[in-house]
Amino acid sequence: MKVIAIAVLIAVTAIAAAAAVALRVTWKLTHPRRKPVESRPEDVSLQAYESVSFPSRESGITIRGWFIPAEGNGFGKSERTLIFSHGYGQNRLEPHLPALSLAADMVSNGYNVLLFDFRNSGESSPALTTIGLREQQDLLGAIDYLKATRPEQKIGLIGFSMGAATSLMVGGMDERVETIIADSPFYSLQEYLEENLPQWTGLPRYPFNWLILTLSPLMLQANPRDVVPYEAVKQAGKPILFIHGTKDTTVPSSNSEQLYQLATHEASRLWLVPGTGHVRSYPHDPETYVSHVIDFLQRAWISGTETKSFIHAKKPSPID
Repeated sequence: MKVIAIAVLIAVTAIAAAAAVALRVTWKLTHPRRKPVESRPEDVSLQAYESVSFPSRESGITIRGWFIPAEGNGFGKSERTLIFSHGYGQNRLEPHLPALSLAADMVSNGYNVLLFDFRNSGESSPALTTIGLREQQDLLGAIDYLKATRPEQKIGLIGFSMGAATSLMVGGMDERVETIIADSPFYSLQEYLEENLPQWTGLPRYPFNWLILTLSPLMLQANPRDVVPYEAVKQAGKPILFIHGTKDTTVPSSNSEQLYQLATHEASRLWLVPGTGHVRSYPHDPETYVSHVIDFLQRAWISGTETKSFIHAKKPSPID
């Protein structure tokens, strides 16, 4: 009996230790270190911009960013605004992109741009990072702000990684959004974490995947099962451009391929970029990237007023 008691004690101690490690790792994943906003629009020759702040739809959270108009920067008055959404652990600059450079390209092509920091990023309020769940409230706050201050604006979303998934979930359901560009999104957060969590935690798949995915919803009141971009894509009924590098080892390009198959709008497109990694398609070839995005937006906005009539089961083949 003594041997059994010792074995039980060892087992319980091991389980408790594993659970403690899982909870600690979960806390670190949901509290990534902030990156400072170290660049400004004038660094890419965007002289006219407005520092803005607005409430997230979640009470007590203030979101901060920049509104960059095309007109003020010498490119004529525009009634179309692209809202950028950054990735996990980044901020509005998305420095490896870099987002300011892409914003300058969009402005020079006649689009206004709104860049902002999600919660717990950049200059926005501290809060739990939930990899697309509660971040939806921040993006909704950005849309609310834009419509309250510039009601004439037509809205398109462009997001990267976590921001791409968030843009799909918000834009797919919000009628104020007319088109979406999703660069390197995941299909389902739960499925993604089940497969890829070890590369984020550095821990063995067993037993830590199960512990983290079981304990974190209880501890944080934020369940990865509720982060389902694919459900929003099925219901979107609007043009979506999926962009994904074929050498992406962080979020494999199969995620965008699966999502594209669910998109119903005739103007939706999938662009698989050969040889590029996670959110690296723009820096790989900025000119080609911008050309694809602008071509898509022009086609999407032409059909935007007739969205419902463009819903078909069959769509053009992916872009090579």
